[in-house]
Amino acid sequence: MGSLNKMNFITRLSALRLRKSKMQQRHQSSRRPAVPLGSRILTDPSKVFEHNMWDHMQWSQEEEENAKKKAAENSLVKVQWEDQDKYEREASKYWNEFYKTHKNNFFKDRNWLFLEFPEILPEKRREELQTEQRSSKHTKINSTNSFSHKNETSEEGEKYWKKNYGGGSASVQGYVYNKNQAKSLTDNPQGKNCGEELGRLESFPGSDATYRILEVGCGAGNSVFPILKVLCNTPGTFLYCCDFASGAVELVKSHSSYNSAWCSAFVHDVCDDALPYPFPDEILDVILLVFVLSTIHPDRMQGVVNRLAKLLKPGGMLLFRDYGRYDTAQLRFKKGHCLSENFYVRGDGTRVYFFTKDEVWNMFNLAGLTEVQNLVDRRLQVNRKKKVKMQRVWIQSKFQKPLLLSLNNPEETTERHHYR
Repeated sequence: MGSLNKMNFITRLSALRLRKSKMQQRHQSSRRPAVPLGSRILTDPSKVFEHNMWDHMQWSQEEEENAKKKAAENSLVKVQWEDQDKYEREASKYWNEFYKTHKNNFFKDRNWLFLEFPEILPEKRREELQTEQRSSKHTKINSTNSFSHKNETSEEGEKYWKKNYGGGSASVQGYVYNKNQAKSLTDNPQGKNCGEELGRLESFPGSDATYRILEVGCGAGNSVFPILKVLCNTPGTFLYCCDFASGAVELVKSHSSYNSAWCSAFVHDVCDDALPYPFPDEILDVILLVFVLSTIHPDRMQGVVNRLAKLLKPGGMLLFRDYGRYDTAQLRFKKGHCLSENFYVRGDGTRVYFFTKDEVWNMFNLAGLTEVQNLVDRRLQVNRKKKVKMQRVWIQSKFQKPLLLSLNNPEETTERHHYR
């Protein structure tokens, strides 16, 4: 029997190693951005102004050096410490003022989400949606064009860009991370003590769901409502969305498409580790973190990512998209707007950081998550009327919480992980 058990163990271990090798190969291939259907690749520079956006651009050494030079120049004069402290302490005030001014008119709905992040949906619904897209020309859930062909800001957003960055017109895709904040179901605007209350209850919002999604920083709902259009036809799914700007949350909850049967919007400060979520840890299948982390002080980012990782169930996915280093938005800042290295404050008091791929990998890796995708997305955006070219840079990543290793069945996962 001892010999038989040893053979079974060796067989399982071999299968485990093979499975791990296959996963590593998939991870390696995922680092190379695929060219999506409908992409526009610039092969003839003389045709650069024939379209608004060109995909998968490669920078020349000269372009790279010029970008570094501009970033260095606009970082020479730092914001005074007293003002930096004010922007940190009053961050929610500035975002509330933003949404009070722009309401839900600043961004267009992110209908590109399911193209870039099909993992938002359960696998079965994902396949159904792909079938619907192929068979129905009038579907409104998605567009067959890639993310790069969608300008995310409204006309109001373009005016805002000019005011905060100076001359030139630009459509800013996800210029400010979407942030939605809604009152928690306990009617406590800060969510205080809701954890203790929910702990005494047998149920919580979305407790009956089998597939749960959280959007962090949902803003006025530009990701929420495209997702809800699909979830309403997907039994067993539930969407949580949170933001720390109460004005944004009210915009979400007052929207005609908001439905508490499918969605729970609540006010939450992700930087406050002691503030509980209105649901237990390790129940989420997906966390959507799109143009959000860049608004948080760099010193607090790791703590935010660590806390979010605890919300994912084993096998759950965190989907990330944000500003990349030397994006046009970074290069257009004037002197005196730099808070710290690659971290700036806009004219309205809101802040933004510009990431590298390695920084993103390090943060999520330290949180115990495994890379599925992590790439730099470079696009060339043009203003055909004014003949202006803008190099856009985003980081797009997908990180997964590993499955727990069962001592009784080592084939259940690839390796053991400890979570923070």
